[in-house]
Amino acid sequence: MDYKDILIKVRRIVRSINLESKKVQKDFGVSIPQILCLEYLKGSPGYQATQRSIRDHLNLNSSTVTGIIGRLEKKGYLARLPKSGDKRVMHITLTSSGDALLERTPDLLQQRLNEKLKGLSADELVKVGSALDLLIEMLEIESTSVDEMPLITGDFETDHPGDH
Repeated sequence: MDYKDILIKVRRIVRSINLESKKVQKDFGVSIPQILCLEYLKGSPGYQATQRSIRDHLNLNSSTVTGIIGRLEKKGYLARLPKSGDKRVMHITLTSSGDALLERTPDLLQQRLNEKLKGLSADELVKVGSALDLLIEMLEIESTSVDEMPLITGDFETDHPGDH
């Protein structure tokens, strides 16, 4: 295998992520980070979570998560409910519309990859991780900010306020 084969494989991965992102946006009117937010709520106790726990789960900054939540609330897929006893704290909760949307959306590339990675041995995981570390180093990708380490979303930048 020569370096051209590696470049082609990297381009295939990037292209797959971008195509999935565009298809989900076109077919369902939401971005992949928005779906991941709704899925997180669905898996949370009482279908509720704080914005901070959503932010930590998605590994995105607060302003990006605020935008995601705002757009999902506007579409009726989630609601903000004040915590009983402390009106300053808001719980974000999945609505029946948000749950219905999740029932219609396909498993994402990230979810399929997650399941397949679980099937690898510890040694295989180390090899994959080392190869990816080498690629990251070669591409000179720095990870100094939370937004530089998003979940696999294709074009998550579309989730910044004002883009929709």
